[in-house]
Amino acid sequence: MRKPLRKALAGGKALLCDGAMGTMLQAAALELGGVPEMLNLRRPERVLAVHLAYLAAGADIITSNTFGGSRIKLARAGVPEVMETANRAGAEIARQAAGQQAYVAGSMGPTGELLEPYGNLAEADAIAAFAAQARALAEGGVDVFLIETMSDLREVQAAVAGIRQVSELPIFCTMTFDTGGRTMMGVSPAYAAAALADLGLDGFGANCGVGPEEMEAVVRDMLRERPQAVVIAQPNAGLPSVEEDRPVYSVDAESMAEFARRYAALGVRVIGSCCGSTPAHTAAIARALEGYR
Repeated sequence: MRKPLRKALAGGKALLCDGAMGTMLQAAALELGGVPEMLNLRRPERVLAVHLAYLAAGADIITSNTFGGSRIKLARAGVPEVMETANRAGAEIARQAAGQQAYVAGSMGPTGELLEPYGNLAEADAIAAFAAQARALAEGGVDVFLIETMSDLREVQAAVAGIRQVSELPIFCTMTFDTGGRTMMGVSPAYAAAALADLGLDGFGANCGVGPEEMEAVVRDMLRERPQAVVIAQPNAGLPSVEEDRPVYSVDAESMAEFARRYAALGVRVIGSCCGSTPAHTAAIARALEGYR
């Protein structure tokens, strides 16, 4: 039986998160440009198979197929009416796979809109959208909310506010840093660490980005700023090249695992991977982290 997540985090060991969902779904079922969350309703067995593969590889945390599940993001795809059912189903599929042996993170990605005054999205509307998504995910049985791939701290604040309107479950947040070591909105890792720690999150860090080498510098800066924090690292498997209209990523499983070992040595507490990774990457990371888990 799994411990409550906050108790597990207090134990000091590293937890292994899963890898890419979109990469796996594109290989199995999803047309490029499709809406991944619709598979929760139309092809749930394909989503379940991805979760089971990551669990078999050793993941302690699996992530729901709900990254683009806010009503705002789904409206851009023309299907805002499925927000509740697609998010609830995504959480339920992951819960079915994990049972009581692993944790389910409810994925909540950016809305794709800029908040006022830089864009047209009002803060109140962003908070309401995140609250509605969080409610559906909680109903589906997630253990923790994962606000991920963020570049704007104000959008993070809106997501946290929305979640806290509807749930007391733990909250993780990961931001995305580019080759210059900052987010698209100019946020540095150290500044992000201070701001996210002040929000009282259960864990924070970085995902996606350029690749595992750049991720090492990001998490080192975060830990230097907040040494006692639960820091999360989920890098891409490098930057992709396009072959036969499909992205091909450059970092193999063993290389990813070596970086995972280095993250753990720095003190990173939740380690996984992002775009381009597969259960093979997760299995290699699991072997690399045996002494830390």
